[in-house]
Amino acid sequence: MDEDTPLSVAMTSGRHATIAMVRRALRERQMLLAFQPAVYAADPSIIGFYEGYIRLLNPEGLVIPARDFMAVAETQELGREIDLAALQLALTTLQRNPGIRIAINMSARSVGYQPWVDALRAALRHRPGIGAGLILEINEDSTMQMPDVLRPFMDEFRRAGIAFTLDDFGAGETSLELLNEFGFDIAKIDGKFIRDCHMDAHNQPVIRAAIALARAFEMFPVAEAVETSEEANWLRDNGVGCLQGYLFGRPEVKPDFSQYRKDRAPAPG
Repeated sequence: MDEDTPLSVAMTSGRHATIAMVRRALRERQMLLAFQPAVYAADPSIIGFYEGYIRLLNPEGLVIPARDFMAVAETQELGREIDLAALQLALTTLQRNPGIRIAINMSARSVGYQPWVDALRAALRHRPGIGAGLILEINEDSTMQMPDVLRPFMDEFRRAGIAFTLDDFGAGETSLELLNEFGFDIAKIDGKFIRDCHMDAHNQPVIRAAIALARAFEMFPVAEAVETSEEANWLRDNGVGCLQGYLFGRPEVKPDFSQYRKDRAPAPG
């Protein structure tokens, strides 16, 4: 067996320290959501929804980078606790800002995490209309892990007005049969295909195919990681419905929700 090197020991120690900080942040409620707008491609002045990204804070009040813990947390109950924290923050924001729409990420594993499901059901009981403002994003890989559990979960909460996004669309291996059975409302095209899409002949067919497939299954196509007007124009011309990325705004802790205009077109989903 190979002996541990000073570098490997330091890296392991660093991961343990980071996970400990994450647990502390959750325990002491040192967390917040940062909101990034997704705008309509046809009229970028109109916000379709906001995506809420959870930010966990270290003892100094600085954000703990998600890349330092999320891969490990995802396979543990800690990942479910993070999903629960994001859900609670999103529901609180919807309660304080009626009429807006917020998307948050969740793992399919959280479907079997009772505190997460209980929190959502309780919120819907106390404020029945709040579901219309919530969009749950589940990535393709997570969807494939437990489809038999995910289907009835989606059926139950769609009746409460909640919409569902298939995240990282085009990067995973979701079968056409499951796409048909799940009935996702929104398909978010993986950002790795978007960079320089207006001149990347390699990725253009992938994006066009993803858009066509989304439309065929009645999913509203959204592109993430849009950073230039050239990318935005190409995506709009090729049928993307909403655009999300730094071109339209970075994630903000205190966004101006009044920009979510009331005289807008119907939101996706």
